[in-house]
Amino acid sequence: MRIGVLLIQLGTPDAPTPDAVRRYLREFLSDPRVIETPRWLWWPILNLRVLPTRAPDSAAKYARIWDAQTGSPLLYHTRAQAEALERALPDGFAVRFGMRYGNPTIDRAVEELMQAGAERMIVLPLYPQYSAASTASACDRLFQVLERRRVVPALRIVPPFYAAAAYIHAQAELIRSELAKRTEPPQKFLLSFHGYPVSFVENGDPYRAHVEATCRLLAAELGWKEADWLRTYQSRFGRQVWLEPFTEETLCELARQGVRRVFVATPGFTTDCLETIDEIGREVNEAFLRAGGERLERCPCLNAHPAWIQALRVLVLSEAQGWYRAHAEATH
Repeated sequence: MRIGVLLIQLGTPDAPTPDAVRRYLREFLSDPRVIETPRWLWWPILNLRVLPTRAPDSAAKYARIWDAQTGSPLLYHTRAQAEALERALPDGFAVRFGMRYGNPTIDRAVEELMQAGAERMIVLPLYPQYSAASTASACDRLFQVLERRRVVPALRIVPPFYAAAAYIHAQAELIRSELAKRTEPPQKFLLSFHGYPVSFVENGDPYRAHVEATCRLLAAELGWKEADWLRTYQSRFGRQVWLEPFTEETLCELARQGVRRVFVATPGFTTDCLETIDEIGREVNEAFLRAGGERLERCPCLNAHPAWIQALRVLVLSEAQGWYRAHAEATH
C-alpha cells in the first residue's frame, strides 16, 4: 500500500495556437464555478463573442512565454514541483499532478496513483487562498472522476494554506533571495493577486479575507512597515465589479507620484504562468514605464524553490498524520 499525493493545478493549453487555446478556454469558461451566468445566456456569448476574439489574442500571449524545449511554463514548473516533492517525502508516497482544465487531466493522475497502489490519497489544490472558482472547482472535478470508479481511495484534502507558517516562510525566503540579487532597493513592494468578482465575495466566498491574511503575515515575516507595501488585484475578465485596487492602475499612479522602482510579488500563484510572466512581466511593466516608472522588478513564483518544496512536504505530512504511521508500521 502506498499513500498517493495528488497536486491539482489550474491548467494550460496544449500549444500556443488559437485552436488549442480555444479548446482550453472553452473548458475553463464553461465551468459554472468560474462563470455563474445561467448557461442558456452564457453559452451563445461564449461561443459567438468571447472565443472568436479571445482565443487568437490569448494564443499570441502564450506564444511569447512558450519555451521551445520545455513548452508551457506552468506545466514545466508543476511537473518539477511534483517530482521534487516525491523525492522529498519518505518512502511509501507517490506524487502525481493533474490539471483542472487541459492536460494532464485529473483523471489520468488518479489512475496513475491507483495503479501505483495508492489506497489512500492526499489531495493538495495548489491555490493558497480559497476561492469557489479555483479550490472548489478542483474538488468538483476530482469527485466527478471518483464517482465513475468502482474502488475509491480514502481521501484527505489539504485545506487552504494561505496562513500556513511553511507557506509564508517559503514566500518570504523567495522574496529575500530575489531582493539579494538587486543592487538598489525598491521604493515600494506590491503583492498582486488574481482578481475576483465582488459578487462572489458578497455571497460568502472567503477569498478576499484569505488574501488579506496572507499579506499581513508575509509583511510581518519580512519586516515591512505599513508604508512599504500595497495589496492589489490583476487579471479581470468581463463587466462585473472586481476587487480593488487594480495592479496596473496602482502602479501607474505610483509612477505619477514619483515612485520609480517597484518590486512585484504574486503570492497567490504558486507557479509561473501567463498571468505572472506576460501580464506582470510585460503588459503591466510597459504601462508602468509609460507612466514614468523606471524599473518594475517581478519576483518569480515559488515554482520548485527549495523552501517551497519543503513547505509542500510539511503540508502533506501534516495531513498524513496517522496514515503515515500506520503505513510505516505495516511495512516493517
